Amino acid sequence: MDIGDKIKRKIRDVKDFPREGIVFKDITPLLMEPQLYSEIADALVDHWFGRKIDAIAAVESRGFLFGMLMARQLKKPFIPVRKMGKLPSTTVQYSYELEYGQATVEIHDDAVKEGWNVLIHDDLLATGGTAVAAAELVKLLGGQVAGFSFLVELEFLNGKSLLTKYTEEVHRVITY
Repeated sequence: MDIGDKIKRKIRDVKDFPREGIVFKDITPLLMEPQLYSEIADALVDHWFGRKIDAIAAVESRGFLFGMLMARQLKKPFIPVRKMGKLPSTTVQYSYELEYGQATVEIHDDAVKEGWNVLIHDDLLATGGTAVAAAELVKLLGGQVAGFSFLVELEFLNGKSLLTKYTEEVHRVITY
């Protein structure tokens, strides 16, 4: 069985979360199997080996789960992109619309070095708003978006179309 099939067998659909009408793709069952999440980390990283990447920026909170593993395997700095008010030092912020509301994310103002090529990782690509917000934060600090990485893409929401203005390098392991 290939990695995509293994993942799809474990991801749990949660209806009406975080609000009515949304079917949430819950990746937490993947974390119960160390061999599987190791294979997932490999599938995420393999695409990026040999590319010019200076750091991995991952989006709170599920993006941290594999983003940190990717940073470790690629031997790159890890940059947390967090919800507003969660980082202890001076930050830059970006506000955006979600499919079910509004959000603001931030990173430390010294997290990205001028000219760095930053790979942005999150667990899921839906409408693309969160990934765009992370890309805008990287750009605000003088970095370049090296690519986007996702475990899951919900293709029917067409979020990828928003990301191509930053880079054509958008990788995901599985799609729905």
